[in-house]
Amino acid sequence: MTEPSTARAGSDPAPVTAPAAPDPRRGPVVAALMLAMGLAALDGTIVSTAVPQIVGDLGGLSVFSWLFSGYLLAVTVTLPVYGKLSDTFGRKPVLIAGTVLFLAGSLLCAAAWNMASLIAFRVVQGLGGGALQGTVQTIAADLYPLKERPKIQAKLSSVWAASSVAGPALGGLLAGYADWRWIFLVNLPVGLIALWLIGRHLREPARTAPRARVRIDWAGALAIFATGSVLVTALVQGGVAWPWLSAPSLGLLGGAAVLAALTVAVERRAAEPIIPGWVWRRRTIAAVNLSLGALGLLMVAPTVFLPTYAQSVLGLGPIAAGFVLSSWTLSWPTTAALSNRVYTRIGFRLTAILGISLALLLLLAFPFLPFPGEPWQPALLMLLLGGSLGLFQLPLIVGVQSTVPYEERGTTTASVLFCRQVGQSVGAALFGAVANGVLAARLGAGTDLDTLARSLAATDETRRAVDAAVDRVYLGAAAAAALALLALLTLAPRRFPVLKEEDQGAPRLDPAD
Repeated sequence: MTEPSTARAGSDPAPVTAPAAPDPRRGPVVAALMLAMGLAALDGTIVSTAVPQIVGDLGGLSVFSWLFSGYLLAVTVTLPVYGKLSDTFGRKPVLIAGTVLFLAGSLLCAAAWNMASLIAFRVVQGLGGGALQGTVQTIAADLYPLKERPKIQAKLSSVWAASSVAGPALGGLLAGYADWRWIFLVNLPVGLIALWLIGRHLREPARTAPRARVRIDWAGALAIFATGSVLVTALVQGGVAWPWLSAPSLGLLGGAAVLAALTVAVERRAAEPIIPGWVWRRRTIAAVNLSLGALGLLMVAPTVFLPTYAQSVLGLGPIAAGFVLSSWTLSWPTTAALSNRVYTRIGFRLTAILGISLALLLLLAFPFLPFPGEPWQPALLMLLLGGSLGLFQLPLIVGVQSTVPYEERGTTTASVLFCRQVGQSVGAALFGAVANGVLAARLGAGTDLDTLARSLAATDETRRAVDAAVDRVYLGAAAAAALALLALLTLAPRRFPVLKEEDQGAPRLDPAD
């Protein structure tokens, strides 16, 4: 399939007239989107701080990591399914259904009686979380014309930034002074408000085809779910529950490869595939998918390994270590909000290339930090890294959403987020293996980062070993940034084929609002 027609040949943003006054009727919908995104953003950070209380109450220390892995698995494998459903049935019913499912999972988690039931209910939460992440991003693009999209995307980014700081504090307070079950119950009032606002204020265009004629690719959805489940399980458990070269790892990876081939065969024969072939045949979408997959990969280095570095090498406490990491949450939404001033002049591709090139240099600079160094040094690097990634990610998301019409935007957005999620899963497995390999070489077989992170002893030898391990991880993240840069340079067209605003489509807002 060829690229859609553009607003003007060889240009990125469509020609812009004088900006229209902001529509106050969008306010309630935007508030609902931020609340819904907040549910997904808070989930990981608020749960992580309550793990000791949860394990102390329910037991299951050996499998508690599946509280996060199960949720991540469900979110990842359902993203493309929800994207297709939102294009077929509309964003509103998918977002409402996903929010209801997420809240039902939250309520069940609060009622869990053992670790197995809690993990199962976290999967239910994740099934709803996939709809929240993908559909919120799609509705944001539907609501705003191209010139205004950085504003809403920056607001959504600020939700993630605030959650990364507030989540651990709130989770600790609830677990320490109330009960860990409240970390799930607090989702209910927030989600109910979001549901009411969406139900009351969002109106979508009438569907062009009768619902009776819509055919859902259930075989493709099942194949995608099975493939993603096996692959993410292999990546999450490999090197943790069993060695990478053991029979379970090789069997799961081989099974994922077979299922992936089966998924391709099923999707090629489907009349309305969940992941249509044009997602990869169009150069713009393919380049963005690969670039943001690499972004997911490189994000693992700071989010997973920097807190351990700050505690083990710099000697900081958990709260101070969190602030070192959170510095990038200040600059990321700021540069994202200002990125339209750059890409309207030089285009989406060049803006993203500028951002990822700066990120590459900053990631390469991390191994040159002095040992043990001062906390402000990695914090400054993270501040600059967040700014560079804001210039990289947002123009790609806004740009690719602007190249497709309304009826393809859900699928396109979901494919981008799906690739980023898979990149994070691959990064966690790959960089975990790299870090543990360095530690084993320096400190002896059987030593890994998790063991050292839980240890109160921090000798000079272990500190230097952790420093070397994290340095290697950041070099791996720099390699991921280089892959993203290569994808943009070789695959992305010089100018994104942006559609005219009237061809992109937009939902209606209730005139009575």
